[in-house]
Amino acid sequence: MPPHFVSEPIVPKGDAFDPVTIARGEPALPPEFTWRDEPLAIGKVRRTWRTTKVDRGDTYVKRHYFEFETTDGRIAVVYFDRQARPHEPRWHLYTIESP
Repeated sequence: MPPHFVSEPIVPKGDAFDPVTIARGEPALPPEFTWRDEPLAIGKVRRTWRTTKVDRGDTYVKRHYFEFETTDGRIAVVYFDRQARPHEPRWHLYTIESP
């Protein structure tokens, strides 16, 4: 089954502190998210990447993406929006795929 496009805010749960990741200037992936009152627990991270934007000649990181397997076998892609406005969600579920 192909991935289902979602693009909805999700709520991180648990401690996301990772000194190595933070030292690189990247967000730490929390151990779990809540989406539509349903848990999305991170099993195995498959890959990460980021997108950039150019503003007045300078290149900035816009989003950090994480593709992972959930503990119940689904494949999810989430992103962290570095340029979210204050009081707006930073984490979003981009796609989800059932096993």
